[in-house]
Amino acid sequence: MNLSNIGSFIAFVGYLLATIAIISRLFHPKGPNIVIVLFLACIAIIAHTLSNGEFLYSNETINFSLPNVISLVSLLITLTVSAIALRYKINLLLPVVYGFAGFWQLVMIFIPTIGQAPLIAEKMPIVSHITLALIAYCVLIIATLYAFQVAYINFKLKSKNLLAVSHLPPLMQVEGQLFIILAIGTICLFASELVGFVYLENFISKANAHKTVLSLLSLSLYIIILWGHYKQGWRGHRVLILVTSASALLTLAYFGSRFVKEFILA
Repeated sequence: MNLSNIGSFIAFVGYLLATIAIISRLFHPKGPNIVIVLFLACIAIIAHTLSNGEFLYSNETINFSLPNVISLVSLLITLTVSAIALRYKINLLLPVVYGFAGFWQLVMIFIPTIGQAPLIAEKMPIVSHITLALIAYCVLIIATLYAFQVAYINFKLKSKNLLAVSHLPPLMQVEGQLFIILAIGTICLFASELVGFVYLENFISKANAHKTVLSLLSLSLYIIILWGHYKQGWRGHRVLILVTSASALLTLAYFGSRFVKEFILA
């Protein structure tokens, strides 16, 4: 087992223990011990970062094969959510984020090595486009998780089950954070699309048409959600369904064709 796989295994164990630490006390009146959870997550994140660096960088290029990109995205989301957890109660989000990150680290140990999809660092427009796209995707996935948390808290409040939400933040606070995060992600996605249209010659080529169309549909849907909330007062299940749909379209745009090319047609 090489260093990358050792790091992935340590990250898997750390994420698993952090997830167990949350779930075992998720509905306890005092909630999970966030210090222990974040300590375990910190160990996992460090190992995840080291192993991801080994997987990504090779021969002065960046190996942007699908498994490496998913690992990088999960790392960015985990870092962001862990930072948010230092200040806000987001106990419902943590087991989902840590659980997926840990699962993917385990997958990285056993998955066959994919041929390199190199990214030349000198090509700044491409680097800028991909960086903005990754940031946008991570932020918008976090917004989607927030939408589920809002729906859960709202459901429990309507059913008068106050004990289930006693360890969670107020509904209005979470909802406010949801739309701030959604706006940030939408701006980053818009900037990524703009850079692509202006600087990348093959952005609307036949090979990339499906990705461009799906990402633009997703961007349009996010903009509609923000307009509907701030102008029409949309909230609740309508927002949850629309945000989930937009994130599904964006996931399909970013990863759908690459999954087919790298795994099914490989």
